[in-house]
Amino acid sequence: MKTNHIKITFAGNPMPLSGNAVKTGDKAPDFTAVGNDLKPVKFSDFDGKVKILSVFPSLDTGVCAIQNKRFNKEASENKNITILSISVDLPFAQKRFCGAEGIDTAITISDHKDLDFGSKYGFVMEPLRLLARGVIVVDADNIIKHVEYVSEVTTEPNYEEALKIAKSLV
Repeated sequence: MKTNHIKITFAGNPMPLSGNAVKTGDKAPDFTAVGNDLKPVKFSDFDGKVKILSVFPSLDTGVCAIQNKRFNKEASENKNITILSISVDLPFAQKRFCGAEGIDTAITISDHKDLDFGSKYGFVMEPLRLLARGVIVVDADNIIKHVEYVSEVTTEPNYEEALKIAKSLV
């Protein structure tokens, strides 16, 4: 897997990323992940919609839980924006977390099987086989309008910037 040029840290330590980093203006690559029902979910299933891809290492950490709750709240208030929450957590864990936390609008999908999303978007923290934290905003024509690879994985993304851009697209 190709190493990309994005520099991040995890708990202050440099963390190499692999895969193809994406940037604003790129056509968003299609990918396949696994839904909570264990069925394949393709990014192209959401064609024609404004999408926020909320990327994180694991629901079992505090910052990831906060990120998912925040984007779920925003999704419930902005029905024209689809939130895809992506991690390598198993679909069972994602379903359990969503049920326990009342996450009912954001769509959790798991990249654990093939790392198809992580590889195509450059989010794979290779030594850990986890996804780095970040946010990508994609318009209805699947053009990337905003990308944030959070420089320190243990911190939250810039919600306001991503939401401002997504809201401007609907």
